[in-house]
Amino acid sequence: MPSNNRRKFLQQLGLAGAGLITANKVFAGEQTALHTQLLNRQYQPFGTGTIRIALIGAGGMGTQDTLTALQHKDVVITAVCDLYKGRIEAAKQKWGSNLFSTTDYKEILKRNDVDAVIIGTPDHWHQPISIAALQAGKHVYCEKPMLHAVSEGHALLDAWKKSGKVYQIGSQGLSSLGNEKAKELLATGAIGDLNYAEGFWARMSAEGAWQYKIPADGNASTVDWDRYEIVKKHVFDPLRFFRWRNYLDYGTGMSGDLFVHLFSSLHFITNSIGPVKIAAMGGLRYWKDGREVPDVLLGMFDYPQTGAHPAFDLSLRCNFVDGTSGTTYLRLNGSKGSMDVEWDKVTVKLNNTGESDDPFLKAQAVANATTEEERKKMVGPRETVYKAEEGYKGAHYDHFGNWFRAIRTGGTVTEDPLFGFRACAPALLCNDSYFNNTHINWDPVNLKLV
Repeated sequence: MPSNNRRKFLQQLGLAGAGLITANKVFAGEQTALHTQLLNRQYQPFGTGTIRIALIGAGGMGTQDTLTALQHKDVVITAVCDLYKGRIEAAKQKWGSNLFSTTDYKEILKRNDVDAVIIGTPDHWHQPISIAALQAGKHVYCEKPMLHAVSEGHALLDAWKKSGKVYQIGSQGLSSLGNEKAKELLATGAIGDLNYAEGFWARMSAEGAWQYKIPADGNASTVDWDRYEIVKKHVFDPLRFFRWRNYLDYGTGMSGDLFVHLFSSLHFITNSIGPVKIAAMGGLRYWKDGREVPDVLLGMFDYPQTGAHPAFDLSLRCNFVDGTSGTTYLRLNGSKGSMDVEWDKVTVKLNNTGESDDPFLKAQAVANATTEEERKKMVGPRETVYKAEEGYKGAHYDHFGNWFRAIRTGGTVTEDPLFGFRACAPALLCNDSYFNNTHINWDPVNLKLV
């Protein structure tokens, strides 16, 4: 078709497109197959004996982790540690005034009534507390990312291997019905050969952009500031304590907080160990509140062919200035179709005919069709939705169940430190690429820069 006709078509796409969509809906009503299948989990008892946990870092995620952990049978909390007195008081109101409390995590690790710890601290404390806990003979559940810097990874791996203890990283989506079904579908060739994946997080709220509420009594007399900082020392600043994700001394930015979830799910579904090339760009577009990290971030990652999967590329985006807000997805594209993965739902779309999705070519095909049968070829993709049954307890519950099962039976977990290192490394290196304005080469087998 001549290029001038194509340009004319595209200029008129607003009007022509409306008619085309209506036509597709008519044909789709006759042809498109939409199926829904329910997912469920049969919970089986595993092991016996009470597991006594302690919480180190009683902020938002640490508290949610503990509330979820305590939903499991024969799990009790005996101790809590936090550097802000208000959180310790809140923990005692939730779980009992007899709860042992301290601002020094080392006191927790000395206790004989603690079998396992949940680490919900800012990122810069994850690795040192994890190593200390493993060396003290405690099982560990650590919030993601398990590291503050890639350079910390091998020391934590060594400590875990020597300890013989169970260590779970808290990217809870790995234990979800959605991730498990997606892994099964990809392995059976449901979307053909994987060639591209993309993920996106969108937010548009102060809390979503980490402008967390600062308590009225959040001051130097209620916060153990000297213990909070490890290397660099600053005068007390409530923003650096309560909104720590905005500062590189304590947090890991958008990629460490959110990209790591997408890497974890992607690696679980594909059996990948990680990308070999990493590049990022972005900027601070809206939340100019003194933060040191961007509020819009794009990352591109090159995955080589392995015995588990073909070569593919990954694109990740995070936007804290998105007017639509609340959008999160992971999509895998293959030679036969695509798969949108959520923790409680998977949507598979398969192309019925292999026809082009180009709106110009589709319109020309409809205009030139001579039979109704040819017109029916222009239907949309077949779609199958797999979703969790009502009453599903959720990925968070299942992730803790996975940890407790391994503790009681001596089994393995979904996200051990080796998996966690390979999931968080490209996220952390995404930051390095952004701040150094360069692409990065990574060796995911030996876990080192190239």
